[in-house]
Amino acid sequence: MKSTDNPADPFKKALAEATKVMANDPELSVSYSVDPSGLTGDTMRLPQVSRRMTRDEVLIARGTADALALHRRYHNEATHQRYVPQGDTARGIYETMETARCEAMGARDMPGTAGNIDAKISAEADRKGYGQISTAQEAPLAVAAGYLVRNLATGRDLPAGAQNVMNLWREFMENQAGDTLKNLDSKLEDQAEFAKFARQIISDLGYGDQLGDDPDQLDDQDDDSEDDGQEEEDPDSTGQDDSQEEDSDASPEDSQEDQQDAAQAQVSMDEMADQELGDEADMPEGDAPIEPPQPQPISDADPNYAVYETKFDEEIRADDLAEPAELERLRDYLDQQLEPLKGAVSRLANKLQRRLQAQQNRSWEFDLEEGILDAGRLARVVANPTTPLSFKVEKDTEFRDTCVTLLLDNSGSMRGRPISIAAICADVLARTLERCSVKVEILGFTTRAWKGGQSRETWLNEGRPQQPGRLNDLRHIIYKSADAPWRRARPNLGLMMKEGLLKENIDGEALEWAHRRMTARPEARKILMVISDGAPVDDSTLSVNPANYLEKHLRDVIEMVERRRAVELIAIGIGHDVTRYYEHAVTITDVEQLAGAMTEQLACLFDSNPRTRNRARR
Repeated sequence: MKSTDNPADPFKKALAEATKVMANDPELSVSYSVDPSGLTGDTMRLPQVSRRMTRDEVLIARGTADALALHRRYHNEATHQRYVPQGDTARGIYETMETARCEAMGARDMPGTAGNIDAKISAEADRKGYGQISTAQEAPLAVAAGYLVRNLATGRDLPAGAQNVMNLWREFMENQAGDTLKNLDSKLEDQAEFAKFARQIISDLGYGDQLGDDPDQLDDQDDDSEDDGQEEEDPDSTGQDDSQEEDSDASPEDSQEDQQDAAQAQVSMDEMADQELGDEADMPEGDAPIEPPQPQPISDADPNYAVYETKFDEEIRADDLAEPAELERLRDYLDQQLEPLKGAVSRLANKLQRRLQAQQNRSWEFDLEEGILDAGRLARVVANPTTPLSFKVEKDTEFRDTCVTLLLDNSGSMRGRPISIAAICADVLARTLERCSVKVEILGFTTRAWKGGQSRETWLNEGRPQQPGRLNDLRHIIYKSADAPWRRARPNLGLMMKEGLLKENIDGEALEWAHRRMTARPEARKILMVISDGAPVDDSTLSVNPANYLEKHLRDVIEMVERRRAVELIAIGIGHDVTRYYEHAVTITDVEQLAGAMTEQLACLFDSNPRTRNRARR
């Protein structure tokens, strides 16, 4: 081997060839990259393996390759998309269960893959801090559901961190879906049957409202509408089936692989037939109208919550609402307004940073038989020479992947000093948390117009129907996405100083929007902090709906978020008692207290001491 050759190349080449065979796809292209692993078309990306070829690198690369190859072999994307739920949480459970099915199928057919995938699962669980989770609220339900399916299907214990997550949710899942789970073994080999099984599990767990329409029921309706005509035109439809039976009898020497290929081809043909039936059903003949599908509810929290028109709503980046030069000018103005306060805010941010870094820094194990001599315990040896020497060893502590979202009320009542302080606090917290490797997202919510916008005009032009629901155009603003570095998003916060930006506030839909964004994130822990100075108010909506219409929806969304427990929700009310809405909230009477309240709440949540952490939940 030449000195310039990479010693890892033979291993990488062998792993790539084995992966193609396992995936049953000789045309598959396998590459090694620092980018996230995954499958894109005919290309598979695996974790990079360095020249040193450490044991961990090799195990993770093999486990990732096996997992992706099994997904390629046993997963049919058309079948998957046919049954995929519409809600974020339900979709997450559905995806992890399908991944677990593919890996369990591989463990049954090729037992050697089970150990490799265990190494991958162990590395992911360690990276996300699953071993340190102590309550179900902190553990992702979707991940736990995937782990449970894999455990039940293979009978194998999971790596410690993954086992911990599964155990935290296991009693709940078995209580809610135990009868359905008994049928797991009979569903694994048929992806369509397993997809229906997964949808039933999701319904049992309380997320049936996120499933959307049942595609099989829609097909049955289409079939019923076509059967009468088909029976008259083709009364004898058994000829093709007879010929298929003869062909089957005439080839008893077919191998098992050929039969599997035929079965997969039959599934594909069935799916094509289903699509063709659907296309025909979209073109009714004569005067036989087809009932349109029921529209999906606007809100997962309250299916009865109505919005008159959504096409005028916008989700927009802050830098799309102003030119770069204007953003810089507004940012300079914000800095000038808060120059006297920056020192106090920075001190609080430094306090938070020290609290976080204290958990990320090294810790010590004491009273060991070898290691570094523990000078603090030498007094015992002096007092009693028969006492053995005590040693200590430094160890790394795990710090779980975390994402924090700050959802800021951008209503007109926040104009002036409140919005300025909220902006600078969000700015400093984002910078502080980024230093500690905690991703931060900053969102704002308001409306596009006062007292109704184009939605209200449409309602007026259409004769003012009764009970129209929300009658204003939403504006949801992304000041900083979770993956954007702080330095790029810094000017965006100046947008809050823009004249005319702050209007009405519809808190319920904003909270649901922020929650959807968070549940789609990959981090193990998600914290959502809402900062508001009042109840939801939109004059246009409240003038033609019940007086508590928006407030009821806010309560319903809060109840949904707190019940699902995928996101830790806390709120800070500025001169407004938000404790009557949120279970975990504080109210401040002076806007100057906002910086202290935000840092203290986050510091308590990150504290490893449960008693201290609970202070953020009062």
